[in-house]
Amino acid sequence: MGTDKAKRRTVLAALAGGGLLGGHGRAAAQQQQPTLDRLARTVIGFPPGGSSDTVARIYAERLRGVYAPQVVVENRAGATGRLALEAVKAARPDGTTLVQTPASMLTVYPHLYPRTLRYDALADFIPVTPVCTFPFAVAVRPDHPAKTFPEFIAWAKRQGSAVPFASPAAGAVPHFVGVQMAKALGLQLTHVPYRGGAPAIQALLGGEIPMVLVVAGEVAEFHRSGQVRIIAVSSPERMPRLPELPTFAELGQPDLTAEEWFGVLLPAQTPEPIVEGLHRAIAAAAATPELQEALARLEYRTAMMSPRDFAARIRAERERWGPIVQESGFKAED
Repeated sequence: MGTDKAKRRTVLAALAGGGLLGGHGRAAAQQQQPTLDRLARTVIGFPPGGSSDTVARIYAERLRGVYAPQVVVENRAGATGRLALEAVKAARPDGTTLVQTPASMLTVYPHLYPRTLRYDALADFIPVTPVCTFPFAVAVRPDHPAKTFPEFIAWAKRQGSAVPFASPAAGAVPHFVGVQMAKALGLQLTHVPYRGGAPAIQALLGGEIPMVLVVAGEVAEFHRSGQVRIIAVSSPERMPRLPELPTFAELGQPDLTAEEWFGVLLPAQTPEPIVEGLHRAIAAAAATPELQEALARLEYRTAMMSPRDFAARIRAERERWGPIVQESGFKAED
C-alpha cells in the first residue's frame, strides 16, 4: 500500500533525523558494557519494507551498543515466515542470533501445519518479550447503510445470503477473528482472502467487498480521510490515536478481543544472563519516547513482558486459536 510505505518512510526519516538513530539517549546507553562483545542478528521471515522489517530495524538501532556492538536485521523470507524460525532454532545458543516474529507463527501455525511445522515456540526457543502489539479493525465504505457495528450486524442478518468479508490472507489471524465473529453473533459470513491488507482495502474501496477485517494501522489513514469507516476495533482498550472507535468489548463482545504482536525469541539453551541482557536492552528501548512515537505512527504500541509471562501468553493464545481454526474447516497447503 502506497500510504503505508510512505508512512514507514516518514517514521524512519524522523528517526534518522535525530530521534532513534542518534542523540543523547543512545550515547548514554552506550556507556554501559553491552551484553555481547560481537555482532548480533535479528532474523525476520519477511522481505524488507514491511511492518515486521520496519519494527525490527527500529529496535535493532536502539539495541546497538547496548545489547551488542552492532545489531543487524537479516531478512530470511520463505514458507510464510517459517524459514526464519527454523534458522534461528538451529543457530548457536550464544545470543548472537535472535528472531522477531508475528504472534500467529507461534500461536496459529501449530494448528495450520500440524504435521509439517518444524519448530515449537516453547520447546525450541526462549521467549524474551513482545516488542509491540496492534489490533485489527472492521471497516466498511462510507456509503454503507450501516453506520455502526450494531447496525452492520442487523444489516448482515437481513441479507438473503452470506455476506463476504475480506482479510489479508487465508489462515491469517483476521480470517479467524471473522470466523469467531460470525459464530458469536449468529452471522453468515464468507471469507474472501487477499494477498495482503492493501489489496483487501482496495477491494473495499472499489466496491468489490462490503467489509474488511484487517490490521487497524493499515486502514487508519483511509478512515481519517473519510474513504472508509472503521466501525469496531479488536484491541482491549480504545486506540490512543483513534479514540472515537469502539472496541469489541465495549460492544458487548469481549471474546472477540484480539491483538497481533511481534515478539523476540532466542534459541533454546541460551544462557540466562544473555536472555536477561537482551530483555533489559529491549525494555530500555521500549521506554524511550522516540521509539514509542515511532511505533505510534504505525498505530502500534510497545508491550513488554517478562520471559515467563511471555511464554504463558504464547501458550494461552495457542490454546485459544486451536478450536477456532478447527471449527473454521480451513486447511493450509503444506
